[in-house]
Amino acid sequence: MPDVQAQTALPSLGGSSLTAHHTQAKLILSADTAKTGDTIWAGVDMKMEPGWHTYWKNPGAAGLPTKIEWQLPPGVTAGEIQWPLPEKLPPIEVTTYGYENEVMLLVPLTVATNLPAGPIDLKAIVSWLECKDVCIPASQTVEATLNIGSETKTSADAATIESWKSKIPKPTNWSLQAFWNESENGDTRSLVIEGIAHIAGTDFDFFPNASDQFEIQAATKEITEENLGSNAVVFSFFKFVKKYSGEWPKEIGGVIVMDVGANKIGFEVKLPVSEKIDVHDVNGYQPVEPSALPAQPLWQMLLYAFIGGLILNIMPCVLPVIALKILGFVSEARSEPRRVRNLGLIYALGVLASFLALAAFVIGVKAAGHHAGWGMQFGSPVFIVCLTTLVTLVALNLFGVFEVTLGGRASNAAGELASKHGAPGAFFNGALATALATPCTAPFLGVALGFAFAQSASLIVLVFLTVGLGLAAPYVLLSWNPAWLKFLPKPGAWMEKFKIAMGFPMLLAAVWLYDISTAFYGDRSWWLGVFLVIIALVAWIFGEFVQRGRSRKTIAAIVVLILLIGGYAFALEKELNWRAPISEMSPASPANNPSGGIDWQPWSAETVARARAEGHPVIVDFTARWCVTCRVNTLLAIEVPAVEKKLKAINAVALVADYTRRPDDITAELDRYNNAGVPLVLVFSKEPDAPAIVLPQILTPGIVLDALDRAAR
Repeated sequence: MPDVQAQTALPSLGGSSLTAHHTQAKLILSADTAKTGDTIWAGVDMKMEPGWHTYWKNPGAAGLPTKIEWQLPPGVTAGEIQWPLPEKLPPIEVTTYGYENEVMLLVPLTVATNLPAGPIDLKAIVSWLECKDVCIPASQTVEATLNIGSETKTSADAATIESWKSKIPKPTNWSLQAFWNESENGDTRSLVIEGIAHIAGTDFDFFPNASDQFEIQAATKEITEENLGSNAVVFSFFKFVKKYSGEWPKEIGGVIVMDVGANKIGFEVKLPVSEKIDVHDVNGYQPVEPSALPAQPLWQMLLYAFIGGLILNIMPCVLPVIALKILGFVSEARSEPRRVRNLGLIYALGVLASFLALAAFVIGVKAAGHHAGWGMQFGSPVFIVCLTTLVTLVALNLFGVFEVTLGGRASNAAGELASKHGAPGAFFNGALATALATPCTAPFLGVALGFAFAQSASLIVLVFLTVGLGLAAPYVLLSWNPAWLKFLPKPGAWMEKFKIAMGFPMLLAAVWLYDISTAFYGDRSWWLGVFLVIIALVAWIFGEFVQRGRSRKTIAAIVVLILLIGGYAFALEKELNWRAPISEMSPASPANNPSGGIDWQPWSAETVARARAEGHPVIVDFTARWCVTCRVNTLLAIEVPAVEKKLKAINAVALVADYTRRPDDITAELDRYNNAGVPLVLVFSKEPDAPAIVLPQILTPGIVLDALDRAAR
């Protein structure tokens, strides 16, 4: 709003005014008749003309709060004004808190026990500042009549008053805290307000009470929100405090504001302000700020990132691409050393470019106010469909159904394979290795990525590129040491058979990806299978009649085009409806494994807290359908007879946290343990205050049994 310009208006007399106000006030009561000793509600209803507004009890950077001066008969006393939740009014540089269109200020009126029966007159002078392009002080006398009788009788306005009472911020017992984010420096300081709201909401804010010694500015910075499920949301944001006199505030009061659906609601709070983070424990959840975590040296995190990327080469996710690289090295073994080195560098460039794209994606997700995680793209059904189609095409290419590069045949194995493992193939293999590596985590990798996701954009890029260097390092090392390649067999006709054989692990990867799609589409995933069959038919026609055919290539190309367009429109768009996944999904393994002997239950922070309060140890498996490492851990180290027997013996509760769709509550829990993604297995002691036992990312039955023994003591 512009600077407050006081254009004096004559005070109104007896409810009318000699000056045309842009706001009209009226006094209404919740009861026509009240008995002595009762408390009723008085409502000062203020209706503003379009574009005009009045102010809250704290007007903000400018303005004046509305005042009510009561003129009441003896025996009637008025309480404090109860203010409905205001709005933030622009402009940004002079933000104020106020009301547009209409507001009703509510005041409790208490009737003394010694008042005689009969009518009494209630009057008040209401003064306000109304603003549009200019600000005008105005006032009006409002009045109403109340009968004193033997019983209280509600008025016709009682329902209206009740509706406005619902807009008044209520007290709350949520776990909340406020602390300084930085040491004292000058007269402005940033304050963190955080807590757990036991109601599902978004866009949290704080409207402060007014103070003469300091001002909590209206701007709200760096909002974070984490849905814990069961109508609980963790929130945190910054406010800037400007001190005018005295010491920095030790307590602040005001209203926590949040969006619930299409409405804003508020909760009245008073918060002590501490110098340090005071971690609360509410229903088993303990907020952990990044600043509270132990500082990790950058060199150590980069070392972990490199080792984690190196280990990714032997993870199941990347197995199909490893086979391709082995084939590539065999085909290039007798080539010029310079050519081999160049192709190794181009492969590394493909890996690094892909990791750079992933880093940019993570930075964009964080900038949009969302939580980023390793493998988060596997939470997108569109990505799953596209990658499944791509991997299927790669498998068909290895089977020889069609060729990626034109020209030549597979009969001359050595020459032809060399031509097909050139620069484009090397770069593509690097990109594909990255795509297939992202659902896997490896030892050291989770720690490094958890560190990266809490850092600035430049450090995110640095850590991701270091992981990429680790993934590409073995192939670059081999390509720059041609002498090591002499141990490989000589190129020959056997390589064509080997290439076809390598199509089967790639086809297995396609089946794995198809299985992931069932979490998003349920029974509709059958139509993805139909589309993949159409893709296979298209690839065969293209290879047999367009690439290798000698006649009617144009007709074959037209058939290919018709099948592609028709298959996409019918199978993907109409039947699968691939951009609209189902709202409910079957849980990830192990919860959907009926053959398992463990009684898995869905995870929530409340369930963990409740089980521990009842004296049960708890094991939590954070998993996802797209996480191969998770499934291997479950199969070989968790759902084994020895662990099942131990869980029953110690009366433990087993919970599964399904991260397939990246729900916010599980993302928040992973962040708490500085883990960028799954797998994560936690074992909780039956002692409620004992910290969780965090298991390694690669498990054995012995590791799990040892943790359960410790939890049962």
